[in-house]
Amino acid sequence: MTLPTVLIADDDRSIRTVLTQALGRSGYQVRSTGNAATLWRWVEDGEGDLVITDVVMPDENGLDLIPRIKRIRPDLRVVVMSAQSTLMTAVKATQRGAFEYLPKPFDLRELLSVVGRALAAPSEPTLSPPEAKDTEERLPLIGRSPAMQEIYRTIARLTTADLTVMINGESGTGKELVARALHDYGKRRAGSFVAINMAAIPRELIESELFGHERGAFTGATNRSQGRFEQANGGTLFLDEIGDMPPEAQTRLLRVLQEGEFTSVGGRQPIKANVRIIAATHRDLRTSIRQGLFREDLFYRLNVVPIRLPPLRERMEDIALLARHFLDRAREDGLPSKSLDQGAIDRLKQYGWPGNVRELENLMRRLAALCPEEVINAEVIEAELADPLPAPGPAASVPQDNGPETLASAVERHIKDFLAAHNDGMGVTDVYDKIIAEVERPLIRLTLAATRGNQIKAASMLGLNRNTLRKKIRDLEIPVVRGLM
Repeated sequence: MTLPTVLIADDDRSIRTVLTQALGRSGYQVRSTGNAATLWRWVEDGEGDLVITDVVMPDENGLDLIPRIKRIRPDLRVVVMSAQSTLMTAVKATQRGAFEYLPKPFDLRELLSVVGRALAAPSEPTLSPPEAKDTEERLPLIGRSPAMQEIYRTIARLTTADLTVMINGESGTGKELVARALHDYGKRRAGSFVAINMAAIPRELIESELFGHERGAFTGATNRSQGRFEQANGGTLFLDEIGDMPPEAQTRLLRVLQEGEFTSVGGRQPIKANVRIIAATHRDLRTSIRQGLFREDLFYRLNVVPIRLPPLRERMEDIALLARHFLDRAREDGLPSKSLDQGAIDRLKQYGWPGNVRELENLMRRLAALCPEEVINAEVIEAELADPLPAPGPAASVPQDNGPETLASAVERHIKDFLAAHNDGMGVTDVYDKIIAEVERPLIRLTLAATRGNQIKAASMLGLNRNTLRKKIRDLEIPVVRGLM
C-alpha cells in the first residue's frame, strides 16, 4: 500500500523539519522545500496527495499559488499556514480554495487532524466565490490572540456559505463589526447591509420597522413604508440585541424564517424574504428561554452558527495592537499623533475593561485629543483609569496590603466595574446569570485544562455529576480538547 505524500513549502528550515518528523511518525511520506517554484514543479509533475504551504516565501506568495494549483489539479487539497494572523489572510485562503487555514504557531495535533480530514474528504472540486476586495489596511477586526484567530477562521469559512449566524458577546466587544465582516466578505456583499437594534425600538413599532406597513394600516400611516426586510433584499439583515425582541415580534420573525416570506402591516400580498439573517445579543438566550422570555424554536432557527465574541479581558495580548490602531485612526481623523511607551501598554493590560473594546477606543481618542505629551506613559494611563475612592464599607471587602487579593474581593471589584459600565439608564435584568456565567466559564475551562480534557476527572474535581458538567460545557460553549494543552 502506497503511503500518502505530503508536500511542504516553508522558507523556515526548522518548521519544515518539525513538520516532516511529525508527519513521518504518523505514517506519511513527506517532501519539503523552501520556495514556491519547487513546490509548483512537484504539483505540475503530479506528485503529492496534499500540499501544506506558508504564505510568505522568498519567490512567491503562497496564497497566489493556490488558484494555479486548483486549475491544474482541482482535487489536490491545500492547507495554508501563516504568521500573518489577520482576518484577510484567513478570508483569502478560504476564498482561493484552501482546505484549511492554520495561524502560526499551531498545535501539531491540530495539523495532523487537518491532514487526516483533508486526505479523507470527498475528491470533489469546490467552486470558490469571487474574492472580496483587498482591504488589508482597513481590517474591521483587530487582534492576533488565539480567540480572535478562531473567529477569523469561522468568518472565512462562512464567506462561502449563506448560513444564519448568532453572535453573542458583551456590550462593546464588536458584534456589529463581525456582522459587517460576514457581509462584506460573503456571497451577499453586493447587496445592502441593514442593521436594526431591537432594544432601541418601541414595542408597538417593531413589526412595522421589520416588515413595513401599508397606507392606512394604523393612525399616522399616510404612505406605504418599506420595512428592513425589504431594504435588505438580496443582502444581510442584522438583528442586534435580538434578546430584547418582544414575544409577538418573535412569533412573526419565526414565521418568516420558516416560510421564507412575510406580509407588511396592513398588507395582504406575501413578499419574498431574500435576506441573510445575522443576529446578536449580550444576553444568555438559554436563560431567557428558561424564563419564558425567548422562544426556543426561534433560538434554534437563529443559532445555526454560533459565534462567541470574547470580552477584552480574555484577549489581553491584543490590547497593544488595538490601542495603536485606535491612535492611528484618531490621527487620520485630524487629532494629534500619539504613541504609547511600554509602561503604558503594561498598565492597559492590568485593567479589567468592563466596557471592552469600545472603552479602549474611547480612551485612546480622549488621550489623542487631550494629552499634551506625544509619548503616553504609564502615569498618564494610571490617571485616566483611576477609579474614585469607594465609600467606606465592611473591613472584609477592603483588599489587604499585606497579602494577595482574595477571590471574594476580586469578584466584588469586577461586579462593581460591571454595574458601573451598565449604569446608562437602559437597565440590566440578567446580572445574576451573567456574573455566574463569568465565574463558571473560567472555572470549568481551567479545570478541563488541568485534567487534559478528561471530563470524568474534571467532574470529580468540581464535585459535579458528569451529565451536569457536559450540559454546562454545552451551554457555556466551552471548547474541549483531549490530550496536551
